[in-house]
Amino acid sequence: MSSTGDRDLEPRGGDGADSDQPALEVSALRKAYGDTVALSDVDLTVDHGEFVTVVGPSGCGKSTLLRVLTGLEERFEGRAEIDGSDVREGGSDDVGMVFQEPRLLPWATVRENVAVGLDGPDDGRVDDLVSQVGLEGFGDTRPDELSGGMAQRVSLARGLAYEPELLLLDEPFSALDALTKYEQQDFLLEVWNRLEPTVLLVTHDVEEAAYLGDRVVVLGDQPGTVERVIDVAVDRPRERTADGLVPVRESITDALGV
Repeated sequence: MSSTGDRDLEPRGGDGADSDQPALEVSALRKAYGDTVALSDVDLTVDHGEFVTVVGPSGCGKSTLLRVLTGLEERFEGRAEIDGSDVREGGSDDVGMVFQEPRLLPWATVRENVAVGLDGPDDGRVDDLVSQVGLEGFGDTRPDELSGGMAQRVSLARGLAYEPELLLLDEPFSALDALTKYEQQDFLLEVWNRLEPTVLLVTHDVEEAAYLGDRVVVLGDQPGTVERVIDVAVDRPRERTADGLVPVRESITDALGV
């Protein structure tokens, strides 16, 4: 999908990154809320340009993991680093976040909602982002006039505003109907292929985890621990019905004890 702006969004995928330094590294992570342990002894390494999915049952700490990585949860044990920077000390500025709900400002237009992710006014940049997520012509539209899938694309554009090296997504498609979910999954893959960020996507959907990920991290029930990491050795672009995804889904459900 081409941009109508003067500039294209530049692929990041490791540009300027230390090839020996992972994009994301978590070691012996433990997070508790009072007497309730949400995450325990979590180890995770994600390399630059990877698309890693995290799947697990409700309440296993998937969203808590993302909150730790974004710096929203500062009190935890263990280590969590983005591009070698401790998240307790601000981590990296190269992080974008897309939530389960679009969380758009209802009184603001699409363009104004996207601009929230920028340091200052930049009409050309906003136009690029709106075009990149397939919403050209909807810049002056307000959230109540958008479909669920379109609203989530606005959220994605806002998450991409800083051209993040790392993009975190917290069950971004769980509220969408099946057809729209498939469309948005494929669109996210298109964006990933074009801009090449590192992606960590949390989901409770086994099929989604297998279809999207280079690797699937399976978290067990509370407290969340890494039960298994599964390589998805299926060539891209993929078909959802690809034979190679069958054993991946079976490995995930086996690790979940389903």
